[in-house]
Amino acid sequence: MLQGPIVILTGAGVSQESGLDTFRCEGGVWSRYDLEDVATPQGYQRNPVLVQDFYNARRRQLEDEAVRPNPAHLALARLERDWPAPVLVVTQNIDDLHERAGSRAVLHMHGELRKGRCEACGRVLNWPGDMTVDSRCPACGRNGLVRPHVVWFGEVPLEMERIFQALDTCALFLSIGTSGNVYPAAGFVAHVRERGVAPTVELNLEPSNGASLFHQTLYGPAGTLVPRFVEALLRGDDLGSV
Repeated sequence: MLQGPIVILTGAGVSQESGLDTFRCEGGVWSRYDLEDVATPQGYQRNPVLVQDFYNARRRQLEDEAVRPNPAHLALARLERDWPAPVLVVTQNIDDLHERAGSRAVLHMHGELRKGRCEACGRVLNWPGDMTVDSRCPACGRNGLVRPHVVWFGEVPLEMERIFQALDTCALFLSIGTSGNVYPAAGFVAHVRERGVAPTVELNLEPSNGASLFHQTLYGPAGTLVPRFVEALLRGDDLGSV
C-alpha cells in the first residue's frame, strides 16, 4: 500500500478545463500575441505598456464567473486534505484555481498572475487589479517599477530548491495536464526516476514528450481522470489497477 509524501506537477491542461487560455489554445488570447513581445524580459523592455495590458486582460479573465476550479482542482484539494502525508502541488500555471479549490500547499514555479513584483525593492505584492507602467509600489513608494510576478522565458523559475527537496523525498510523483516541453519541469520525472524508489504517473489528455519515462500513463480529460485516480489512492487501491 502506497504511503508517504506526494508531489504533483500540474500544467495548462488543468486550467484549460476551467476555461482559461493556454499557450497552445487555438484562437485564445495567447495566439493573438507573439510570445517574444509579451513573455520575455526583452519584450517588456521594448513595450512595457503592451505587456502590462496583456497581463491585465488575463487577470480580468480570472474574474469571469465561468472561470472556476474544475473537478481536477477539487480532487487534488481533497487529496491534500485526506492523505496522511504531505501533498505538494507544483504548478506551472499562474492562475489561483488550485487555491480557490482549497489546496494550501501550492508552489507556483512560474509566478502568480494576481501578484506583482517591485524591481526596486524586490517585494512580491498582492495585486488583484490592473497594473500600469506608473503603478506605485506600496512597500517602497517607487513609481513605475512594479511588474507582473510572472516568470518569463529566459528567467529562472521560482522555488526550485524547495521543489527538488520535495522530489527527493516523495513516495509518488504525478504529472497532470502538462506537455513535457518546458524545462525544468519536464525534467522532474527523470529526476524522480533516478532515485528509483517512487512510482511516477502521467495523467494527461495525450502522451507528453516524456511519456516513456513514467511508470504508468493514463489519458483523458483531467476533470475525469484526476478525481478517479484520487479516489483510488484514498481507497488504497494498487496503482496498476486504476
